[in-house]
Order: sequence, then C-alpha cells, then structure tokens
Amino acid sequence: MKITVDIDCTPEEARKFLGLPDVKPMQDALMKDLEERMRANLSALDPETMFNTWFPGGVQGFEQIQKMFWNQMSAMAGDDAQAENKKKDDKK
Repeated sequence: MKITVDIDCTPEEARKFLGLPDVKPMQDALMKDLEERMRANLSALDPETMFNTWFPGGVQGFEQIQKMFWNQMSAMAGDDAQAENKKKDDKK
C-alpha cells in the first residue's frame, strides 16, 4: 500500500513546522561581509595597482632589473671569452 501526501507550503513555513532555526539574518550578515571583502580586493586587480605592487620602483625598478640582467650576461660572455683566450695561450 502506498500513500502520497502533497503539502503546499513555503520553505519558511516548513522550517517553522519542523522546528529548524531561521538562519536568514546570519546569511545576510555573512553575504554583506563577503561583498565588502570582495569589493576591497577588487581594487587590487586595478592594472596600475598591480604594476606598482610588482614593480615598486615603477619603470626605474624595471630598468634596474634589465641592467642587472645585462651585466650578468656580459660578465658570463666575458668569462667565456677569457676562458677561450686562456685555452689558446695554453696551446702555444
């Protein structure tokens, strides 16, 4: 034997009938807090802010990184050239 009962009620009415707590105020407060945090973090996604965060010195800081890179590459190339010259001198 099978019995089916259809009850037409809102979620709020069912929650009250079953004795479950109303968590809507807590959800509203959490959603408001979450929205505020997301808005605050979105300002960090601004391209200018990101650039200033990654390169604190701005373009000058980037130029310094470039100079350091080229100095290291030049030093490595100079070391290779000196090693080649030394090999040639040793063969003589």
